[in-house]
Amino acid sequence: MAKLDRLRRVSWLYHFTDARNLPSIRELDGLWSTKKLREMGVEFHAGGNQHSLDADEMFGMDQYVHLCFTKEIPMAHTAKAEGRIEKLQWLYIDDPPSIFEIDGVRYSPEVANKSGAELFSIEHARETFDYVALYDYLDWKVGDHYARRVAAEKCEILVPDHLPLKYFKDLMPKADG
Repeated sequence: MAKLDRLRRVSWLYHFTDARNLPSIRELDGLWSTKKLREMGVEFHAGGNQHSLDADEMFGMDQYVHLCFTKEIPMAHTAKAEGRIEKLQWLYIDDPPSIFEIDGVRYSPEVANKSGAELFSIEHARETFDYVALYDYLDWKVGDHYARRVAAEKCEILVPDHLPLKYFKDLMPKADG
């Protein structure tokens, strides 16, 4: 019997940024890891606070472009509320399988820069990702449904170093405020 591919229902991947970063994203042909941006001497407006940026560097997560499965991630809204992001800009990838095939892409079943977080292969994600919590109706008043949703919202796809513009559906959708 064939294994169930739990990523088959992922229609979109997302990355959030500050709209002020869009000119350099265009100029540099896509998203770069914060490590590469620093090496290139490129200024950028980070969504993460200093603790998050330090944790990225400490755990090696600064060498990846971080993508999420949903736009309902608390960090984006917190960054906007705290003023680290002036205009929240979501970037959309409408062909997730093309991302899953990039060499070195990893999966984190939780916030990747959390102490003790582990990175896994895409094959691991295909076998373990809780797609039901994000893509099916679950009554949040029943059992662990709400906790499953919150956990699934924290999962990340990590692309090493650079994600070119060709992967984005529309680099310039309207900013969210």
